Amino acid sequence: MAKVEIRTSEAPTPVAAFSQGVRKGNLLQVAGQVAFDAEGKIVADTVAEQTRQALRNVNAVLAAAGASMDDVIMLRVYLTDTAHFGEMNEAYGEFMKEPFPARTTVYVGLPAGLLVEIDALAVVE
Repeated sequence: MAKVEIRTSEAPTPVAAFSQGVRKGNLLQVAGQVAFDAEGKIVADTVAEQTRQALRNVNAVLAAAGASMDDVIMLRVYLTDTAHFGEMNEAYGEFMKEPFPARTTVYVGLPAGLLVEIDALAVVE
């Protein structure tokens, strides 16, 4: 079973040695997405807007692989500040429906200007 790179112009191009997404069999891993637009520019300075953009980017990579948020079984959210959880969670809720995927939220350092990063694991049938 071959490992297949997933690539789309609808999400930012990685700036390092990684793929936007990788599929092997029915598993699809979407790399961490941040609030960059397709040209690589930060689109907002609030946690809510950055969360929305990161999730739009996740959606774009999922779509390029023939998947959707309905196929996601796990999301990891990386925040720079514990005070941002509520705002992120509210924006996150705009994209999710039941049954919700599992989720882990961790607090990390991100490059200047970035407040949130989100990656996803999906099963594609």
